[in-house]
Amino acid sequence: MEAEVTKLVEAPDVYYTVFWSRLRKADRYEIITKVPSVSGIFELYYQDEHKQLNLFHIAKAWYGGLRTALRKATDPELEEEDSRKAILEKHDCFYRYTIIPSYADMSDVLYFFAATYRPHSHKVVASGRYQNIYVNEVSEDKIVTVD
Repeated sequence: MEAEVTKLVEAPDVYYTVFWSRLRKADRYEIITKVPSVSGIFELYYQDEHKQLNLFHIAKAWYGGLRTALRKATDPELEEEDSRKAILEKHDCFYRYTIIPSYADMSDVLYFFAATYRPHSHKVVASGRYQNIYVNEVSEDKIVTVD
């Protein structure tokens, strides 16, 4: 399964299907060799003491692409945000991504996730092209962040 996003427009709404990459343990050398240097969205998870995966970061990667963004976001020496840095230093972390070549589509999908995860505190802005944004997720790992 390709890590990509498909889109169906039924004006004034849009329906995205996000096909996620396989979940992988964060390793700088694997990221450099396996993650493409193209635009997209990625999620970071940490594994707690009960072996549960917990989502702690979702972001878009435009300039520099997914490879550069993931490399920086999974290395505690490069992470600038203190709470994420603490998680990276303490826990095993995992990532997954999807490729989205359109900045406007990437903004819509990230807006949907932000509005779902943090409905009252996010600052993500949609592209403004659609009245309603719907997202369906497909994951071979059976990890779906939005029901």
